[in-house]
Amino acid sequence: MDYWAFILMLIFYFRIRKAWYFMNTPKPSPVTNLKDIIESNAKRYGDRPLYYYKSGKEVLTFSYAQMKQSVDAIGTAFSEMGIMGKNVAVIGDAHPYYMATYYATANGGGAIIPLDKELDNETIASFMGIAEATAVVYTESFNKRMPEIAKLAQGVKFFIPIIADVQLMPDESFIPLSAVIEKGQSALENGNTSFTDITPDVEKCAAMLFTSGTTGTSKCVMLSQKNLATSCNACVQATEFSAEDTFVSVLPMNHSYEVTTGHLALPCYGASVFLNDSIKNALKNFSYFKPTSLILVPLFVETIHKRIWKEIEKKGIKKKVLFAMKLSNALRKVGIDLRNKLFKDIKAALGGNIVKIVCGGAPLSRNLISDFDAFGITIYEGYGITECSPLVSVNRPGGIKLGSVGPAVPGTTVKIDKSESDETGEILVKGDNVMLGYYKNPEATSEVFTEDGWFRTGDLGYMDEDGYIFITGRKKNLIILSNGKNIFPEELEEHLSHNEIVAESVVVGRKNEHGEIVISVIVYPNPELTEGKSKDEILEAVKEAVAETNKKLPLFKHIQNVEIRDTEFEKTTTKKIKRFLVK
Repeated sequence: MDYWAFILMLIFYFRIRKAWYFMNTPKPSPVTNLKDIIESNAKRYGDRPLYYYKSGKEVLTFSYAQMKQSVDAIGTAFSEMGIMGKNVAVIGDAHPYYMATYYATANGGGAIIPLDKELDNETIASFMGIAEATAVVYTESFNKRMPEIAKLAQGVKFFIPIIADVQLMPDESFIPLSAVIEKGQSALENGNTSFTDITPDVEKCAAMLFTSGTTGTSKCVMLSQKNLATSCNACVQATEFSAEDTFVSVLPMNHSYEVTTGHLALPCYGASVFLNDSIKNALKNFSYFKPTSLILVPLFVETIHKRIWKEIEKKGIKKKVLFAMKLSNALRKVGIDLRNKLFKDIKAALGGNIVKIVCGGAPLSRNLISDFDAFGITIYEGYGITECSPLVSVNRPGGIKLGSVGPAVPGTTVKIDKSESDETGEILVKGDNVMLGYYKNPEATSEVFTEDGWFRTGDLGYMDEDGYIFITGRKKNLIILSNGKNIFPEELEEHLSHNEIVAESVVVGRKNEHGEIVISVIVYPNPELTEGKSKDEILEAVKEAVAETNKKLPLFKHIQNVEIRDTEFEKTTTKKIKRFLVK
């Protein structure tokens, strides 16, 4: 047999074998509610580590069986304390008992209220009041703050620290979680089955999540167990993971994207998750835990990308790396994949084992995705919104389209609300993942639903002939020029991000002296590149970068005004710029 024919046969064989493996690898069984997740996973995976987490300098494990035991104990204790079926807030850093509280509250017929740890005390207390929280469970980082919050949160009866500090527990309303668990275990031993006998009502509100904004603008999204289970099942069906996969949880646990994908869906695979203790320790923890996959938002991916290239340039090997990328990409076209060997040192910064990143929340540069792919890391862009629990779409293995957020996930239908003459329109969603509504806000709820039940996402985009969704911007961010032209700020910001001197930018419409809307940009310059320069020099450098960007854009999209700011834009915990604060 001809040598090259033999090689081609081998390549064909391994490709067919890989495809057969993925087609025939059984997916975890669909879940019907959150109780099903806990009980089925405990039976299936038992003492297998669900979580790895830090306690001081020690790394501890928390098994699937421990999660069920903890949920049953907390849920039963809540019954004894009169909390079962009530609304319970949870706030703080990533911790196994954070999720145990989540499950115990929802499976007891109550609603869990995950709160943003970056909020100020007044807003936290206000949100607990709006959601009618009876109790709040909090991690160690809130030990000092909670007594002050308690003075403002008049309706909350119980304050439950996961790791207690007796000196920071002013009265009997403060009860350590360890005491709650002990109470529940004792009640279980004495035959109390009030919690464990419950069959969850999947139609009832089970989670209450506040959207980004101030107390006046933020809305409280109500999600049912059906919503969460639907999104969990969709995640499992649309991704390819296994019990051998390991993850590092980086995103805040109050975020629906992190909870649904990282804490509801991944356990259905039997995967193990390392709970990152701090953003500043993320890369260090990647190196320690050596994850195979990550679930991130764009800013984290962009930061990692910048660090990779900064290190490459520092070592003076940029030309070698670029040549290796071209060579590797050419070899892959004939079935030869040498990425693990050629880019071993680059992947080592992320632990060395990572092969997949699922990313959602904002657009990613196509060049960035291509770079990671060249290094041996596939990025699957997806799209979601809290009101959809939150998954709407994601790119699939073997079916990635650059610039797209993929087709709709199973169980979800998407359409574009547009006229025949328009290329883009508002993205509408229908399915069992769509929220019940906004808590005690029927006016806001009716505004986001069409008469025939489609949820209006507020995002603009289009779908191609294959059903892949392409997002162009937020409806509320759309700039309409005096000549009627539509400008998507996100598009211009993505172009600007390719300029090294632009660390962050927000494009807005400003009125000039004639009352006409002109495109303006507010830029936070890269501090590393502007150190020692005067304000005039920085402004001139940024204007040059904007001019370079304008050359790549049609005339009507040209940015006309440039403003400089001295500090980073204020962001949410998932690192999205709070655009509503930009004046």
